[in-house]
Formats: sequence, C-alpha cells, structure tokens
Amino acid sequence: MKIQGEHYHTIWVDADDPRIIQVIDQRKLPFVFETFAMRSADDAFFAVKEMVVRGAPLIGVTAAYGMYLALRQLQNESWEEDLIGVADYLKSSRPTAVNLAFAVDEMLAFMLANKDDAELIAKVLAKAGELKQQEIEFGDKIGEYGLELIEEIYEKKGSTVNILTHCNAGWLACIDWGTATAPIYKAHLKGIPVHVWVDETRPRNQGARLTAYELGEQGVPHTVIPDNAGGHLMQHDMVDMVIVGSDRTTVTGDVANKIGTYLKALAAHDNNVPFYVALPSSTFDWDMNDGVKDIPIEQRAGDEVAEIEGWHDEQIKTVRLIPEKSSVANYGFDVTPARLVSGLISERGICKADKQSILKLYPEKINR
Repeated sequence: MKIQGEHYHTIWVDADDPRIIQVIDQRKLPFVFETFAMRSADDAFFAVKEMVVRGAPLIGVTAAYGMYLALRQLQNESWEEDLIGVADYLKSSRPTAVNLAFAVDEMLAFMLANKDDAELIAKVLAKAGELKQQEIEFGDKIGEYGLELIEEIYEKKGSTVNILTHCNAGWLACIDWGTATAPIYKAHLKGIPVHVWVDETRPRNQGARLTAYELGEQGVPHTVIPDNAGGHLMQHDMVDMVIVGSDRTTVTGDVANKIGTYLKALAAHDNNVPFYVALPSSTFDWDMNDGVKDIPIEQRAGDEVAEIEGWHDEQIKTVRLIPEKSSVANYGFDVTPARLVSGLISERGICKADKQSILKLYPEKINR
C-alpha cells in the first residue's frame, strides 16, 4: 500500500545489505515516517516486544527474519542448540499472537532439516520471504471474500456502507492489504462508497494513529471515535457491520484481539449488527478449544495507560494522565466468545465461528 504516494511493505530486506532487515517504525506514526534496521535476533525481539512492529502477521514475519539474522551470527559448533534457544527467546517476546510461534517454528524446522546445505543462509532468507509473501496473499484473498459482504450490504442499502473497526488490522499490521481492512480497500477500489468508524484503541491508540493514518493515505473516508462510542453508534443505526482482526483464534471460534474487542462484539450482538473477524490461517490455534480459559493474555507495562504520546512543537512528546500514586492494570487483549461472532473471513472463504465450519475450510487439520 502507499505512504506519501510511494508503495511500501512494512518489512523488507535492505536493498544494499542482506544482513539488515528494515521495518517501518510504527512507534513514530503518524507524526514521523522512519524505518528501524534489524541486524540481529535481539533487534527483532526488541521490535516485537516494544511494538516497533504490530499486528499478528507482521510480528510472525519479523520473528522469521529474526531467525535468519540469528543464523548469520551463529558460527560455533553448537549452533543448532543455540538456534533452538533463539527460537524460544523470540517466541517469548509477545505471548498472545499465535503467528509468532507459527513463523518461528516453521523457520526452525526448515533450518534443522537443511542444516548441511551449503546454501543454507540464502535458502533461509528465501524461506522468510516466502512466509512474508504468504501473508500478503492471505490478505489479498481475505479482501476478496470480505468484499462480498460489503457488496451485499451496499446492494440492500444503496448508500454508504459504515464499517466499525478496532485497533489496527490494516496493511501496517499485515505487510500489505491487512485483514480487517483488506475488504474495505477492495470495496473502495471498486467504487463502493464506504466509511470507517475508527476506534482510537487505547492505550496505545493503534486505531487513531495507525488505522486512521493508512486509511487517509489510501483516500478512504473515515472518522476517529473514542473506544466507548461504538455502542451509541450501533443503537442509532450508524454502523452496518463490524470487522476486526485477531491475534489468536481457537479451532472452536473464540477470538483473541486487542482489548475492547469483546465489548464491541457485545454491543453488536445487542443491536443486530453483524460482527466479522478477518484472519489468515496462521492466526488459528489448531490445538486450543477454550479461548477464554486458555489463551494467554499479555499484560503490558503500566506507563502505556498512565501516559499518552502526542505531537507538540514538532516533536513526539509524552504526558502523564493519571495521579502518580494510582496503580495500573494493562491487559493487552480480550477474548470474544464464538457465539458473538457472525463469521470468520479467512483466505479460504467465510465460515461460521465453530469447529465444524472451520475444519471444513481446513480439512487437513482434522486429525491433528
């Protein structure tokens, strides 16, 4: 997708040095466009942990390139054992997004299976590139299937389709296209009038800062709203559908996404507003059945809640919001039970949020 008229992915191999992986530094957007250079697995860990990169698909691909960078630096006889340690280290950077473990495990298995190949480093770099391209293709296909839902609403309504989304599940989070935003971009490109209600998504404001930014760069009409405005909009028929992304979805259809998603699902259910979740197959947890009980929920530093960043005097500045003696709880995600989900939009189609329907799309997972 585009930033200031130039086409970008959110991660790429440096054009001049294959030992460097570049990512867009999402901590600086929308105020400053900068890149962050990763030269080691430690850099990849930092990028994921400190949210230089955000979004389950991008987190996974970043860790995949982190494994490649680690391999380049491991020259001792125990490199295989060390690489297993790096894999565990990278997977610990953020516990909720299952794409992270998926990508790291894919890379580790490939490395160990080809450990005697003289061209191992080049092939590992190509493998990371394949995982990146796969996520782009997933987003493209998710967009095509989700477009059908928007078209149906437009045909019935005959006027602008109002879509509410939470957090950032756009191209910045998914390398290109996005998950939740992919159908929106497809509809906009097709000439269907769409308008997006963008939750600010406290405490890191990924909606207000990232989703609004990328929608604006693509020329998609949108309005930023406080997180707690969605229910009011739904009560007054100002939302035609909700589309969100996911960081982990169980095989039974329970959805972990940015904190606050569950409340949007409850409001949508109460007001008969369809609530869809867009996700690639790499975001499914094929071994987990009860999302509320079993999905690990990341608890992040309290300063994300206690403070807020903004743009002032041509600088990004931080100010305190709460009394110094007040404690903070900062849960990064919540889980929306499958019963509140109207449907799942994946690269293989749209299905109900239940085990039978999901496995019908992915029959190869039935005997896991």
